Amino acid sequence: MAIEAVIWDFGGVFTTSPFEAFARYEAANGLPANFIRRINATDPDTNAWALFERSEIDAARFDALFLEESIRLGHPVRGADVLPLLSGDVRPRVVAALKACKARFKVACITNNVVTGHGTGMAGSAEKAAAIAEIFEQFDAVIESSKAGVRKPDPRIYQMMCELLEAAPENCVYLDDLGVNCKPAAAMGMTAIKVTTEDQALSELAAATGLAF
Repeated sequence: MAIEAVIWDFGGVFTTSPFEAFARYEAANGLPANFIRRINATDPDTNAWALFERSEIDAARFDALFLEESIRLGHPVRGADVLPLLSGDVRPRVVAALKACKARFKVACITNNVVTGHGTGMAGSAEKAAAIAEIFEQFDAVIESSKAGVRKPDPRIYQMMCELLEAAPENCVYLDDLGVNCKPAAAMGMTAIKVTTEDQALSELAAATGLAF
């Protein structure tokens, strides 16, 4: 198998995981552990999060719907309080790996995002916005759920990227911090890497590409 392209998720891959920020918010507000993730996992194709990432609702409607969903699960949480938690810290070693891959392969990004920013790496400061913009400039192709109207793990979004890159799935590596998003990529024939830690991801990426990071 000859690798032609490396396709990346953004938040939780190039930035620290928003799940860490969720956990801090839950602890600070007396919420059960993983409560925000539970909200997002309930009716995952039709809930407020899914609708927002497909640009079917605006931020104000997301705020209200997320609150309704959280109340049904036992604790009120406004959507407007969750959005700032999505901005993680950039991981310089992963950015360096992207640049190394770009020198040898096509590189691309598939991100579930909302109209207020790029994926779960939405910038919380001007400095972070500049760093994120620099990362996105590296990609040969980008598919954003909020613009495409389709979001991971819908298999169509992966096929769309393969067509953009003119690369067969079996010649692609795909990295994502969510297993549910890795499964469709793997089913298509991609080498899927679930990012759990920075070291683990770079080690598996090195093994898949033959590059050293």
